[in-house]
Amino acid sequence: MFRFLEEKFVPVAARVGNQRHLVAIRDGFITIMPLTILGTLALLVNNLPIKFYQNGLDAIWKHETWTQWGGNIWGATFGILSLLLAFTIAYNLAKSYDKDGLSAGVISLSSYMTFGTFGEGGLTGLTTGTGGLFIAMIIALLSTEVFCRLAGNPKLLIKMPNGVPPAVSKSFAALLPAIITIGLFALVRTIISAGFDIPDIVGSFYSAIQEPFMGLTNTWVAALVLAFIPTFLWTLGVHGANIIEPFMQSINLPAIDANMQAISAGEVAPYIVNKPFFDAFINMGGSGTTIALIIAIFIISRKNKQYNTVGKLSAAPGIFNINEPLLFGLPIVLNPVLFVPFILTPMINVTIAFFATKWGFVPAATVAPPWTTPPIINGFLATASWRGAVLSFVLLIIAVCIYLPFLSMANRMAKQNELKAAESASQNEQHVSELENQKVEV
Repeated sequence: MFRFLEEKFVPVAARVGNQRHLVAIRDGFITIMPLTILGTLALLVNNLPIKFYQNGLDAIWKHETWTQWGGNIWGATFGILSLLLAFTIAYNLAKSYDKDGLSAGVISLSSYMTFGTFGEGGLTGLTTGTGGLFIAMIIALLSTEVFCRLAGNPKLLIKMPNGVPPAVSKSFAALLPAIITIGLFALVRTIISAGFDIPDIVGSFYSAIQEPFMGLTNTWVAALVLAFIPTFLWTLGVHGANIIEPFMQSINLPAIDANMQAISAGEVAPYIVNKPFFDAFINMGGSGTTIALIIAIFIISRKNKQYNTVGKLSAAPGIFNINEPLLFGLPIVLNPVLFVPFILTPMINVTIAFFATKWGFVPAATVAPPWTTPPIINGFLATASWRGAVLSFVLLIIAVCIYLPFLSMANRMAKQNELKAAESASQNEQHVSELENQKVEV
């Protein structure tokens, strides 16, 4: 089975993981990650449910003052995410074509703005925040494809004389492609608005497509699929987290934003499935909840030299959710024993965490700490509750219990292999000794 998957499936998965549009989306989200973390931390400052903390801030500042501070941070982060992504995705896609990424980003942002809804104070509705995220992604990809093809046409190139600063030459080289690209998207917007009487395209798209899609991904089945895919790909040697990251981010930011808005309004957060949820409860130590495997190694595999050595080397990075040394050191990749708990553990943990959140035992994840935040601490920060830390701890114990029997099986197999190797070495020594005796007799 492994040979079949390695020969037939892995090349396809590798091509998907290296597909330039998915890579551009992934890198675009990674670029704005500091802002998303800052925005959710501002929410934590405003809404941390600890009376002593809230009263302390009220004593220092007026309540309206420090909550306005957090609101200003939110407006400068989550409030403009669609605009940022329209630029960063286009920039990374253009760079993959060896084109002018800066020009592509600016043109993409302008093309996206042609779909915005304007009022007296500028952009209105869902255009700037996460409500326009899907349209921003689509326009970023399409506008960059158009721009890159037009930029490669020598007939559309305006050449400047020697001595002109490079920045000026680049801007004039992109002038005609920019005019055509932005004009094309403005025409599409005009046709849709006038022909179908849809004045707010972003809002209509959000209501018809993005919001129902977010609802579909906020289910137990969707959570199981999202837990299965990266670990399954990792067992074949493919970086599963990178492949699924663009999809995770596309549902992540709108879900966090909706949760933030609900909590700020005193309501229950509506979305369970998002990236902080996975980082806090499923990807502890990395894909496969491998921090639990390291703990299991220290419990029953100290006499297994290979596993013990790899476990010690992987412990420090594992605390910060980096598990490549473990995946390739044991290895887990293409390992017929360890791949079972590696896939099974996240699916069990995601089930427990999902229903614990759905039934109200644990608050929904609303804060996006850095993905390198250690387990248990991550659970507390993501949910802004001690109950999140307790759930992380319980899931970690369950994960260790799942890994232990499979690790014990691996230990027995290792001992059997050592015995076979020792017997083979002994037989070889005996055979050599017999040959030497025969030579002496001759």
